Amino acid sequence: MTSPLTGSAFDMLHLDAVRDQETLRRVYEAPSEAAVRKQMTELTEQTRKLVGCSSLVLIASADAEGNCDVSPRGGPAGFVAVLDARTVAIPDATGNKRLDTLQNVIATGRAGLLFVIPGRTTTLRVNGRACVSTRPELLSQLTAVGKPPVSALVLGIEEVYPHCPKALLRSAAWKPEQWLPADAQPTSAEVTLAQLRMPELTIADIEQAEADSLKYRYE
Repeated sequence: MTSPLTGSAFDMLHLDAVRDQETLRRVYEAPSEAAVRKQMTELTEQTRKLVGCSSLVLIASADAEGNCDVSPRGGPAGFVAVLDARTVAIPDATGNKRLDTLQNVIATGRAGLLFVIPGRTTTLRVNGRACVSTRPELLSQLTAVGKPPVSALVLGIEEVYPHCPKALLRSAAWKPEQWLPADAQPTSAEVTLAQLRMPELTIADIEQAEADSLKYRYE
């Protein structure tokens, strides 16, 4: 779909892209009353339980220039603390130390969360104000990932929305019989080696580094 003369597929498709919300709305039917009504500004007893059952949360953020990022955070079910009906805290477990999400939050004070529960098709969207906290009395409560974290992402809830399960149903995410075989995709080490573009490294080097990273993940 691309050629040296026309540039990337995005460049071509952007030429006649939808430019305003009114045009977009004309393409779709109006949302149902239930789809609008179920958005709330705080957690209910049921959505608190969903947060407590989630072992994976995806964090969306953007920097001051609008450059977007989505980053996963994981831990045992309940690793995200519900501080009250309008506040949750996510411990920042040891990672690659790029700090993309935390730096974005500091720049804009905003973040969006998508809570996922393995084996279930229910997800929960939570959006709102955000900050990075290093307050010791908070961090001492957030030990589910091994020990008190260096910092925590705290989100002040403005929107809570239980998302429809269709995406996970369509993807068969929790149906092993429909998963691709392991050799259908490049390994993590193969992807990393290609991204690093360092000829002196080998697959074995990357695999060892990954194994060490997992072994010492709480340090």
